[in-house]
Amino acid sequence: MAATPRFRNDAVAAPDADPHLDPARDSASADRKHPVDETLPPLRMFTSGLQHVAAMYAGVVAPPMILGPAVGLTPKETAFLMGASLFTAGLATLLQTLGFWRIGARLPFVNGVSFAGVTPMVAIGKDRGHDGIAVIFGAIIVAGLLGFLLAPYFCKLVRFFPPVVTGTVITLIGVSLLPVAFNWSQGGNATADDYGSTTNITMAAVTLVIVLALRKLLRGFLQQIAILLGLVVGTLIAIPVGITDFGAIKDADLVGFPTPFHFGAPQFEVAAIVSMCIVMLVCMTESTADMLALGRIVDRPADERTIEGGLRADTLGSAISPLFNGFMCSAFAQNIGLVAMTKVRSRFVVAAGGGILIVLGLVPVAASVIALVPLPVLGGAGIVLFGSVAASGIQTLATAALEKGENALIVAAAVGIGLIPIAAPDFYHAFPKDALVVLDSGISTGCVVAIVLNLAFNHLGRKPHPDPSPQEQSPAAAAPVAAH
Repeated sequence: MAATPRFRNDAVAAPDADPHLDPARDSASADRKHPVDETLPPLRMFTSGLQHVAAMYAGVVAPPMILGPAVGLTPKETAFLMGASLFTAGLATLLQTLGFWRIGARLPFVNGVSFAGVTPMVAIGKDRGHDGIAVIFGAIIVAGLLGFLLAPYFCKLVRFFPPVVTGTVITLIGVSLLPVAFNWSQGGNATADDYGSTTNITMAAVTLVIVLALRKLLRGFLQQIAILLGLVVGTLIAIPVGITDFGAIKDADLVGFPTPFHFGAPQFEVAAIVSMCIVMLVCMTESTADMLALGRIVDRPADERTIEGGLRADTLGSAISPLFNGFMCSAFAQNIGLVAMTKVRSRFVVAAGGGILIVLGLVPVAASVIALVPLPVLGGAGIVLFGSVAASGIQTLATAALEKGENALIVAAAVGIGLIPIAAPDFYHAFPKDALVVLDSGISTGCVVAIVLNLAFNHLGRKPHPDPSPQEQSPAAAAPVAAH
């Protein structure tokens, strides 16, 4: 179901411009589809969607890869969880991009398994086998339903996300993701003998150079899929180097459906539910920031209605995921970097990626082909992807009038505190485990600090001004009202 187009030529006109003075221009603007709502030719749709899948694949399968062994599952059961995570990520992505009723942001917004829940899920299910998985699933179902009910109220916080806040959060999203790319570049497994080897790092560097060269030399559609082409070329080079693992293809089944409640009926424990509800609030905060970031990148600012729909899709997807043995779903910030870099803004491209994820979840042997991409190759491309997110944040901060008031101080404090989990991962080691759900996320802590300081310096004790400056305007105020 397509959203009503909101793309207007006069959306960035001067404040004193009257669009009604030129009915012909206004009519033409109304008839033009926003790039977000455009459909592309089938081949271009598929390859661009596949590029999104390649960018997020490692992030989707990593949580079940960590959780499976921790709770005592066999390698085959862990592989089953990975396929289920791909399948449910595809369902959640379709909810976001296509949507129905008031569910879905209807932006090129990718959803997948949230890393925020890995630590508490390991604590809940450690060494409990199938019972541990059942307790985790029960807690996720309750947290998802609670988040769905809270979405209409949570979205109203959008007015507390002006450019000084959103720019800070977007920058932190990119910077927080870069260590993931660095870890991939070293091999991904810190216990492996070749972790950080010159071979791995060289392959990451070669892939990075290939992506940059393709972006420089190619034009049009080929330039837009430079990341995908770089991953293909990098993987081909990695084969003779000896860091491509074909074992996944040999062991994969041809067809496999994530049987509902494969590990047993969900179980409900109060402590587990409370823990996952906290994770859900963290995910909702990060998704709100991600939607605001993506809205600016695609020139369709996310208003309250958009964020409400996006949060409902997040939370409903999370509540449904355990039915198919999946986990809590949230926004994937790395794909925002891909949108920023390629300039392909169509939500239907991401929907195609969601369809590919569903197929990968149903056909394990197909998923194993994507898994052929060595992590060092993915890491080299990830440096460009995640760096693009940080660059978008810096561009947003450039509009936040940092020379006025205490805006520069807000950014300094929020970025500084947001970088703590990255620069000093053990900084909060003495804090309770439940607190680490928030504190170990630089995005969450930086976002909270930016919001609180913006309230303290730019709202409390200030008299309303008839003509607010750009940095005091919320993205919702600047955007046309959505009509889903």
